[in-house]
Amino acid sequence: MTRAFISALGGMHANQDWMDVIGNNLANSNTLGYKSARALFSDQLSATLKPATAPGSVSGGTNPQQIGMGVVLSSVDRNLSQGALSVTGRPFDLALAGEGFFGLQVGSNTFYTRVGTFALDSNYDMTDLRSGYKVLGADGQPINIKVDNVFPPKATSSLDFKGNLPSEITGPLSEELTSSAPFKSGVAATLATTVVGPFGVPVGEAYTFDLTMNDGSAQEVAVTSTTGTISAQDVVDAINGLDHVTAALGAGGMIDVTSEVKGEKSSIKVTPGQAGKDLAALIGIGTSLVTGSETPAGVGTDLNALTANTTPYVPGDTIEFSGSDADGAPLAASFVYGADGTTVGDLATFLDNQFAGATVAFNPTSQQMELTADKTGEATLSLVLLDGVNQTGGSDWTDHVMSLTTNGQGPDTSSTSVEVYDASGTAHQLSFDYERQEDGSWNLDVSIPASEGTVSSGSITGIVFNADGSILSPAAGSVTVQFTGQGSQSVSLDFGQPGGFGGVTQFGGDASVLASGQDGYGAGELATMDVQKDGTIQGFYSNGQVASLGSFGVATFANQGGLQEAGDSMWEETANSGQVTFGAGFTGAAGEVVGGALEESNVDTAEEFVRLIQAQRGFQSNARVISVQDEMMSEANNML
Repeated sequence: MTRAFISALGGMHANQDWMDVIGNNLANSNTLGYKSARALFSDQLSATLKPATAPGSVSGGTNPQQIGMGVVLSSVDRNLSQGALSVTGRPFDLALAGEGFFGLQVGSNTFYTRVGTFALDSNYDMTDLRSGYKVLGADGQPINIKVDNVFPPKATSSLDFKGNLPSEITGPLSEELTSSAPFKSGVAATLATTVVGPFGVPVGEAYTFDLTMNDGSAQEVAVTSTTGTISAQDVVDAINGLDHVTAALGAGGMIDVTSEVKGEKSSIKVTPGQAGKDLAALIGIGTSLVTGSETPAGVGTDLNALTANTTPYVPGDTIEFSGSDADGAPLAASFVYGADGTTVGDLATFLDNQFAGATVAFNPTSQQMELTADKTGEATLSLVLLDGVNQTGGSDWTDHVMSLTTNGQGPDTSSTSVEVYDASGTAHQLSFDYERQEDGSWNLDVSIPASEGTVSSGSITGIVFNADGSILSPAAGSVTVQFTGQGSQSVSLDFGQPGGFGGVTQFGGDASVLASGQDGYGAGELATMDVQKDGTIQGFYSNGQVASLGSFGVATFANQGGLQEAGDSMWEETANSGQVTFGAGFTGAAGEVVGGALEESNVDTAEEFVRLIQAQRGFQSNARVISVQDEMMSEANNML
């Protein structure tokens, strides 16, 4: 009967141990980095009442008869699963997402923890805030960070450019004046008729017809005979008394009536006079509309053949020129017909010789006279032509007034600037001025304030682009700067890959080119730090640079379940944990280092409460066994 006492007592001890494990788990449900434990039971060795027998020829075999001797706590192991991460935002609060431990050293002892509450002490050693133990790096040695070190400066050696130079050309442009209308070579309208006369008419009777010239108002041609006859000469004299028309008597009584206007605007129309007194019918002159014609003028076209010419010039007639040169200087001269020439080309050559800062030329394609400044930029060109006074010939120059067609402009420019650094880390402002050239290419000029130094070679010429706006050449260049108090410093310039669009381009739109990056910087002080997933401690300096200042190590074991608790959420190596291996985080078996976070306890409170009920019931059941066994013993004693 004592076996029941022994089994129940063992059961009470085992369930009490289980309660202790559950209580510890619940107590540490809010302990950072805590790993919950579990209790495992095993039954005790059983008492054999009857051994098993083998089957025979007459009867079968029998199973053994055994009575157990209770239960024993066989194992208490750890659940090393990942706990939830709680974000703190503090740079040196660290957690591990995955396997591994942070190493802590005190004297010759090394401990391991999942709780990364670290900070720098006055010696710049990384320490555990809870214990003051030194934190070990990826090399297994204590971490020391020189936060007071200055990041050394670096002289600028290269510059990258990006952005756009406008494809639309607004300069440089030369000022240009062009004649308002093309020069045309014209043929006047001519009406020819043969008059067989004289014609007998009553004395004192006026014979008439109307003559309309150049679509203007009709003029009356009237001849009154005093002799009883009208001759061809009488008609010629009457026509010559009209405006804008001439008549001439040729051989055999031929009358030629010619408009003074040349070209397509020239026309002659005869309208018959009163019936019975119609001079047109009398002399047999045609009444159909007659028009002139015109063709484009060339450099060899005579001035008298131009449609603008109203009366042919004769040698000695002049065309008076006045105007101003590109610089505003007044000009005046007289073109003498015959002496200086007679053609359009002669006139253009004469005018060209009068200008020192501009060129006059006749354009045979547009048939216009063009006056172009020799240099780009603003100019004050002007050119006016007038006929001389009291001379035979003349032209209507109002059709060929020189008017501004292209305003003189300076070159298109785009400017940018950037800070560069000399060898001492001193910043200087370099200016970059792009200027479009007359051939459409761009030049780049580099300058620096005189107080800061000089640019000994600072011009890049012939920057050209493909039709699609990508840069053609050059893809790179260099400038040499002599900073005050420093040696000569060469800076390379990168405009982009030829044919690519990652650097400087030439598209439509405004200028936006700028220096997008340079590799120099001044001296910098440590501004802030953070921790990367591999444990690297990155330092961010005031000069924009980033440097690795150290690295947190992550310790891994062949059997991390074999570690032994040392208190304060720390663990120690054991004979069954395997040898420690230190390395970077997120490498091999090591988990990822998470900065600004801490790992919480992995205790499942709901599960622990269920286990608590189970342990309580187990303890109660074993206690009940002892009570019942006690009553049975009392009954047995009463039988005596």
